Amino acid sequence: MIHFQRSGSIAPGKTAAALVFAREAAAYIKSKTGLDVTVAMPVGGNPNRISWHVRYDNLAALEDTQGKLLQDKKYLDMIASSADCFIAGSVHDEIWRLL
Repeated sequence: MIHFQRSGSIAPGKTAAALVFAREAAAYIKSKTGLDVTVAMPVGGNPNRISWHVRYDNLAALEDTQGKLLQDKKYLDMIASSADCFIAGSVHDEIWRLL
């Protein structure tokens, strides 16, 4: 089992818009892939971050899903329209193997 996490730092004054986008993106991904996407914010550390969490059966499933999303015009338009909600260069991905 693979755990994928994508996080980003929220731009000043954009918390509400970032939360709306995060939930919309998670719902869209679920509608297209059937995957449960969890949205989270940290309790400690830098509170101005948001992250998405998804579990995949294996790395091939993660690669296949991301490949499909990167070819989905509506998904790409959603990402582009939310660019001002996040600090440029702050998006960070992590891939973990669940034991």
